[in-house]
Parts: sequence; structure tokens; C-alpha cells
Amino acid sequence: MSLDLVFCGTPRFAVPTLEKLAAAGFRTHLVVTQPDRPKGRGLELVGSPVKQSATALGIPVTQPDRIKVNDEFRSQLTALKPDTIIVVGYGRIIPQWMLDLPPFGNINLHASLLPKYRGAAPIQWAIANGETVTGVTTMRIDAGLDTGDILLQRELPIGPNDTALTIAPPLADIGADLVVQTLRGLQAGTIQPRPQQNSHATLAPILKKEDGLVDFTRSAAEISNRIRGFQPWPGAYTKFRGKTLQILAVRPLAGSKRIVAGQLIIDAGRLLVGCANDTLLELVEIQLEGKKRSTAHDFIQGYRPQPGEKLG
Repeated sequence: MSLDLVFCGTPRFAVPTLEKLAAAGFRTHLVVTQPDRPKGRGLELVGSPVKQSATALGIPVTQPDRIKVNDEFRSQLTALKPDTIIVVGYGRIIPQWMLDLPPFGNINLHASLLPKYRGAAPIQWAIANGETVTGVTTMRIDAGLDTGDILLQRELPIGPNDTALTIAPPLADIGADLVVQTLRGLQAGTIQPRPQQNSHATLAPILKKEDGLVDFTRSAAEISNRIRGFQPWPGAYTKFRGKTLQILAVRPLAGSKRIVAGQLIIDAGRLLVGCANDTLLELVEIQLEGKKRSTAHDFIQGYRPQPGEKLG
């Protein structure tokens, strides 16, 4: 017998799970997603990727402004009597009344190997911190921040050139399969939920604009990892002659002693900047405020950085 579901999700990351649940024969009676947001130059209201997918699948959609105290929404969900509520990147804290509603509980797909990287930006922080392996976890939601019992997990390697943009789609795909596997396992009674080891927990807080400000007192490898992780936002930026300089592509290098952090070095047509631990960061592609993207070569030709000039 198939399960009756309510699905809560908003971003593109959640779409494969919604689609694979439908393909696997689970009955999703309602999709809950964030309200439409203004986008583009005309600021036209646009539905979330999950709303667009649900509409294509013919699944009813609701977009409440709030869910904790909302009698109409609560009555709607209670009347559906779902066996479980699936939550993937919905963007709101699930209130206790929703946690208590379905017999199988609320099941979340989280884009990390919990208990590592609890929080809003697990993919970004895993790459920014130089991890070589990440993964996905299905867990039963409780009142804490990503602290519920683990159901299933699957790993995914992070390549040296992966960014948050390249790793998210495969994570979403394996996560979708894992949710289907989790529901089948719960139906069959073959999954034993296991508590998280809180002593091993790390946090992945929501990203802020200032997280993209490059700190050249970090090593070149650390800076490179943060640039890969913080795509597409907040990116990476510094200051050059009082203007914001976006750093778009880099290459970390071993350096020599007595390198000043933030100091620019021109070497055989390459644009280098000093970092911590005697390392250098080669700036491959950059964009100065108000200008187009440019290669390091074009930047050197156009602005002729002077010996000893610094970024930041």
C-alpha cells in the first residue's frame, strides 16, 4: 500500500524529490511552498521551482505566509490525514502541531552527513571548509535545528574543482532516491532511527554578505575553498583602489617566505596576491566595480598595479 503525503519545499534542490516521489507511486495530496517572490527587472511575481513542478504534476499547491499559527492551514492539513510530511528546503521552522500530525512523522532531506553541517547552508560550508566528502541525510524532524534521529545517509565525493553550484544537482538527485528508499524502509519496518552524536555536530549558518569578504590572512587554499563554496552568493570580493573587486576564479599556489598578506605581485603576466602560511593566490578572473569581467592579463594591462600595492 502506498503512503499519503504532504510535501513542503521551495528551491530547485527539492524538485527531484517531489518528482521521484510521484514516479514511485506515492500519493502527494498537497504541496506547501513559499509565496511567490518578485524577480527580474520587472519584479514580476514568480512561483518557486517546487510550485512550478507541482503545477506540472497536477498536485494542489498552498502558499501560506505563516504556518505556526494559521487555523485555515492547520485544518487543511489535518483533514488530509497524511501518513507523513516530507520537508526539503521549505525555508520555515516546522511547528510542533505539524510534527505531531502524521504517524510516520515529518521527514527531512538534509544536504549534509549529519550531525555535521546543521543549518541553512550545508553545501556551501562543506566546500568552504575544504571537505572532500559530503552527502545527504534523511531524518525525522524534531523541535531542534536539524537534530532529529537519522534514518538513512548516502555519501558523495567533492572534487577539487567542485563549487556549491556543481555539487547541488547531484546531491539533489541522490537525495531524492534516498527519500523514496526511506519511505519504503519505514513502510517495511526495516529502518532503525538512530540518534545523532551531538558531540560531533558542526553548524552551517545562513550566509551573510560579509562572508564573501576575502581575508588574505587565511591561506590561499582556505580562500580558494571559500570562493568555491560561496557560489553564487555572496561570492568573493575585496577592495582595489577604493572600489569593490569581485574575485571570480583563482588558483592557490605555494609561495616564498616574507609574503605580505594582500600584497599584489605581478609575475610573468600572472596576477598574484600574498596570503597566510607563505602561500599565493593567483587571480585568474576578476571584475572591478562598474566594469565587465576580465582576465588577470587584461586587468594588469588596464590598471598596471604598482609594486607593493595591496588589496583589501
